[in-house]
Amino acid sequence: MLRLYRSLLYLYPPAYRCEYADEMMLVLSEVQKEIGQHTALKRIAYEGREAAGLLYGVLHEHLRLITGSYGMFPSRRIRMRSEFRFPKAAVVLMTLILIAVLMAIDKAKSIQASVPYANPQVGPIKPEEFTLLPTLLVVLVGACLAGTIGWGILFALRRSGIHRLAEVNPSNHQQSGN
Repeated sequence: MLRLYRSLLYLYPPAYRCEYADEMMLVLSEVQKEIGQHTALKRIAYEGREAAGLLYGVLHEHLRLITGSYGMFPSRRIRMRSEFRFPKAAVVLMTLILIAVLMAIDKAKSIQASVPYANPQVGPIKPEEFTLLPTLLVVLVGACLAGTIGWGILFALRRSGIHRLAEVNPSNHQQSGN
């Protein structure tokens, strides 16, 4: 069965295979030894599950190379990648901060309404001139557009080969003068 696993590992992209193949084979061989003590049915189920997992990983890694992200197949599994990830808790915190700011604005309006006017009125401000919802919508669309443009630039740079500089390991090269 280890031959099948080794051949399935050759389906992975070369960079991924170079980085993780030895570790994956070590883990698979250790688990193979442990599962060898179980019944034939459990062994077959395990081997089928592992082969399917390897094929899923192959598809996943190739799609990641094409699209540049893991967005096609969201999963809660921890992936063996050492890339920076935006913390998921930050989205929740940003939403809470937005709600707190909107509540503070509402509270300020109620305080303003409860305090008598000390200055003469400037004149009515027409509600058509400024409203909160259209302004937030324009800001949201602008942020999405800027994010899309930024992603496009990063994707183009990655496809052009600039990303290979991040994979250079100077300690692997031979020192000159030795």
